[in-house]
Amino acid sequence: MIKKFLFSTLIVLCSFSAVFAQKKTKETNVEDPDNLASQYFSQVMGVAVDATANLKLYKFIYEWIGTPYRFGGNTKKGIDCSAFAKTIYEKVFNTTILRNSRDIFSMVDPVSKDELKEGDLVFFKIKSRSISHVGVYLGDNRFAHSSSGGVKISSLNDLYYSRYFYKGGRILDGDKKDFVEE
Repeated sequence: MIKKFLFSTLIVLCSFSAVFAQKKTKETNVEDPDNLASQYFSQVMGVAVDATANLKLYKFIYEWIGTPYRFGGNTKKGIDCSAFAKTIYEKVFNTTILRNSRDIFSMVDPVSKDELKEGDLVFFKIKSRSISHVGVYLGDNRFAHSSSGGVKISSLNDLYYSRYFYKGGRILDGDKKDFVEE
């Protein structure tokens, strides 16, 4: 009889602690929308988005995913790689960069692939001797860009992109006004 009572009490206590833990988890998620957003973007974009990530960057890119590629385009009807990078920098980082991928490269301090940080630019020489493509680095060897398949997220480890990767770049410190188009 005592064993039955103790066993029943144990079951009731376990049930209460499970309900309490579940409620606590829900409260944590409700109280921390940035954590939920980080988890969401991590799953959707395939990038480990942590608490220190620039959620504005991921939200901006998410809103553009699937926008068709159009050479010379700069709207959601169609955009090319350099216009996409330029738009990200204007809207997310409040920084004006030039419009052409080669010109953008002139504005950066080159960094190696293993030194890349979220928001850095990645440059490619695709079937060319000069820079012909640019994207924005997200972390985990992933970058956002506009290419023939439209705006998407790709991996620097993909055979195609690893073959044509040229360098990464970080916008030079100093007076950003030097880079404003006239």
